[in-house]
Amino acid sequence: MSSKVAIQRLPTGVPGLDQVLGGGLPEFSFNLIAGQPGCGKTTLAHQIMFSLATTQRPAIYFTVLGEPPMKMLRYQQQFDFFDNERVNDSVRFINLSEDAANGDLDRVLARIGEAVATYEPGLVFVDSFRSVMIASETNGNPQSPTHRLQQFVQQLGMMMTSWQATTFLIGEYFIETDANPVFTVADGLIWLRQSVQRNSMVRKIEILKMRGQPTLPGLHTFRIASSGIQIFAPAGHQTMASSAETVASAPATDTRLQLGVPELDEMLGGGLPRGYSLLVAGPSGSGKSILAAAFLAEGARRGETGVVAAFEQRSHQAQNRIIAELVASGQVGLVDSRAPDLSIDEVIGLLLSEITRLGATRVVIDSLSGFELAVAPTFREDFRESLARLVLAMAGAGVTILMTSELEDRYTDLRFSPYGTAFLTDAIIVQRYIEIDSRLRRLLAVVKLRGSAHSDQLREFHIDDQGLQIGAPLADQEGLLGGRPRQKSKTA
Repeated sequence: MSSKVAIQRLPTGVPGLDQVLGGGLPEFSFNLIAGQPGCGKTTLAHQIMFSLATTQRPAIYFTVLGEPPMKMLRYQQQFDFFDNERVNDSVRFINLSEDAANGDLDRVLARIGEAVATYEPGLVFVDSFRSVMIASETNGNPQSPTHRLQQFVQQLGMMMTSWQATTFLIGEYFIETDANPVFTVADGLIWLRQSVQRNSMVRKIEILKMRGQPTLPGLHTFRIASSGIQIFAPAGHQTMASSAETVASAPATDTRLQLGVPELDEMLGGGLPRGYSLLVAGPSGSGKSILAAAFLAEGARRGETGVVAAFEQRSHQAQNRIIAELVASGQVGLVDSRAPDLSIDEVIGLLLSEITRLGATRVVIDSLSGFELAVAPTFREDFRESLARLVLAMAGAGVTILMTSELEDRYTDLRFSPYGTAFLTDAIIVQRYIEIDSRLRRLLAVVKLRGSAHSDQLREFHIDDQGLQIGAPLADQEGLLGGRPRQKSKTA
């Protein structure tokens, strides 16, 4: 009976990358970081290097560039991960530009071998190894470019394997379908992409190949910030169908949260079950955000922390002052990104980070309508599926989430969400207007509360300085739901 060879997985130090890789980077693997110019290849390589390099596992970064290496380093030093004190200690930079310019691949390999033998690195980076190929092509080498590339990569791979070094080749490629022997030789293939969509620069990463471990399939958005690269991997790996099944089977709980409006808690049968997702839908000005603020304020009053993701500007309204005070006191965390390339996975990541930081139990998304407008256009195509991932992620975090949704001002329709996602939520509260005697009046109803009895009454409410004030149940009035005033009977 043969035993499996254990492969150690190295933590890359890049937020989100280990999750996408399936648990980290295989030690002693031979990897290619590829993509078009400016997509972040060199930054990713440096971030991994400074995270992994130690005195016991030193790194060598070979530069094969048309520009001076010091110019590259000057820009890389602007990132938080760059540590000048480790340069020429656990991290060394060696310039191969002159050897590569002569097109002598044997000499380039010899220089790499000499440095590896001298310093015995555990990490080796060659940036950009494709420059070696281009230089060779312009110097009259009789061998075909494909043959030279294959020979160079194979010899480099055998050299690094014999030295037990984890290796990265950084190269500029525009499409991954190029016939290229390095794609076959490489153990791992990390592809970076970027595209401009309206005013947004959208960057995505894909693990096309990683031998010996299951990676997270698909394209994953990432951002380049002062701290370096951050990848926003999906919070859950389930499909849309399994996500819906998970949410639909959410168990009822005996623990209920108070919303901060006593009459509404009564309509819910004693409050909202802990861990539920609540959708509050209604037209503009109906009081959705005021209810959301009351939900967070009630939690703070009971010693619970919360998180709010704000996507609408209401700086002069009372509920914003309430939330501002809660944020200032540290009882509520604020996610308020205005980045033009915002993705839903990034929002989920920001929410989970704040939930963990505060130990939050209540989350507000205000509103889904503003959320859709906030994300980059490329992410709006699968907005419905993305909302399912968000609800699933919040359920996995064990929090109770309240989401508001803007509906058109139609008095004759009873609708819950323009996204067709009402089935994903555990509870729905609808606010609406009706016209009676040439006046608009507000109504509220609980139309859904999964696994629990609830009121089916339509109740009128108004808004004052104290928030939502819910009145008694409406009497049965002819034409009330159709938006027409009650007709008075004629007397003889």
